[in-house]
Amino acid sequence: MKDLEPYLRSYFAIDPIDLDKVTQLFQVETMAKGDYFLKAGRFSDKLSFIQSGIIRMYGIHHDREITQWIASGGSFVVDLHSFIFQAESRWNMHALSDCRLYTILRKDYDQLKTTVANWVELEKRFITRCFAAMEDRIFTHLSMSSEERYNQLFRQHPELFNQVQLQYLATMLGMTPETLSRLRRKIS
Repeated sequence: MKDLEPYLRSYFAIDPIDLDKVTQLFQVETMAKGDYFLKAGRFSDKLSFIQSGIIRMYGIHHDREITQWIASGGSFVVDLHSFIFQAESRWNMHALSDCRLYTILRKDYDQLKTTVANWVELEKRFITRCFAAMEDRIFTHLSMSSEERYNQLFRQHPELFNQVQLQYLATMLGMTPETLSRLRRKIS
């Protein structure tokens, strides 16, 4: 849990006593490459912090897989809509590598409201950060060219380009695999 504590402390500005209460509810979980964290149509009953590994979130549209996001070490993974509103997930979450996760189940997450005095404020901060990240992604897709989106992702997550199939990165960036290959050749 030592990897989780500094992240929670910086992300939530949580005091040490409450941090201990929160981390005690997380359990270590491993996933083998190819396992599913969540499948579309099911309910998200857990939230995990990725200690190591890569998980792809994707949906299917007209028989085509569209990558919504690829999460790696140091990130949370959850279908937030399904988790918070207990709705069916529209996303598949698939391990692209072996993963080590710190996971809190929905029933334990719900306990935080009563065990951590300022949990409502901390949860609000978490959801706001998720919303801000989504806003940034939307702005990027609306305002940047394919090349600018590629460059931004490469600057922010260069490790993905050696570990993830290009077709997944291409759909996440809103381009075809051929366009992504052309950009890689041009920039290299």
